[in-house]
Amino acid sequence: MTYQIVLSALVDPTRRAVFESLLGGEQTVGQLAKTHQVSGPAISQHLKVLREAELAHMRAEGTRNMYSINREGLRCLKTYLDGFWSDALGAYHNEIERRNNEGY
Repeated sequence: MTYQIVLSALVDPTRRAVFESLLGGEQTVGQLAKTHQVSGPAISQHLKVLREAELAHMRAEGTRNMYSINREGLRCLKTYLDGFWSDALGAYHNEIERRNNEGY
């Protein structure tokens, strides 16, 4: 999975809110629909996109489907963002070195 797919899945504010709700643990479509005041079918569509982006898992429990976060799906996004953090730290280090060399 690429970070672009993950970012695309999370760009929708409702989908992102559904994803963030899963941080609290497994939930059903019905539970998510009540929390977000969105229809069950709409929640199901958001969960489908999250699953396709490998950001959510579905587990059958009897007649219910339980959804949870797939933390592995966030790995490519973390790697992408870590690149920016490394650049920022490198720039900070270079600025400190420059100031040290100028006698600040």
